[in-house]
Amino acid sequence: MLEKIRGYISKGFKFLYKNRGYFILALIAIFIILSAYEYYGQYFHELRNPKRIKKIILSYGQYSVLAFLGLQVIQVIAFFIPGEVIQIAGGYIYGAFLGGVLTLLGITIGSAIVYGVSRFYGKPFLRRIISEKHFTFFDKLLKLGSVKYVVLLLYLIPGIPKDVLGYICGISDISFKDFMIYSTIGRIPGIFISAYFGSRMYSGHKGVLIAIAAVMSLLFIVGIFKGEKIVRLMMKKE
Repeated sequence: MLEKIRGYISKGFKFLYKNRGYFILALIAIFIILSAYEYYGQYFHELRNPKRIKKIILSYGQYSVLAFLGLQVIQVIAFFIPGEVIQIAGGYIYGAFLGGVLTLLGITIGSAIVYGVSRFYGKPFLRRIISEKHFTFFDKLLKLGSVKYVVLLLYLIPGIPKDVLGYICGISDISFKDFMIYSTIGRIPGIFISAYFGSRMYSGHKGVLIAIAAVMSLLFIVGIFKGEKIVRLMMKKE
């Protein structure tokens, strides 16, 4: 009887080890679902308003920095929280410099996770979570030239869905080291501009804020409609 029990236990461990990738994926899915329920379901309207985000984050007291980092990491992994609003909120809560640094740190952690998950599970997994339109778009652009410079440009240009790009980079030819370096460099200008905007948005300096918002909006629109063309032109000059 004991031998049978030991046999079942042994088979169970072997099964778990053999299918460990699926169990890890299941844990990630559970994490995302629970996070969505906690943050998106409960705080849907709050996550579109920097003032309300500040109230939520500061409610964690001495752990507020960790709460903000966690929110930023979740946003990168799961798409369901508007990234620009979180970046602006970071500046509003912690100031332009610290808010920018914390946002960059959270995004970097999230990007590392996204790249690792994509690299581990491969293309079949990505096709289940990313639309064919986005998949084809980025796959085509990443083949235009030196992949690390394409990644830098794509992260630098506003209006491009950067969190989707992180997943696709995981199955591309770019190494983890190069991905982290070039994606981070590409994100820095946008993150700190958003953080600065957030730090000043309730200061009363409306003229400066309107100018920043106008420039950001213009760049965002250009990125959406001309982003691919800009990347192609830049890579031809390489």
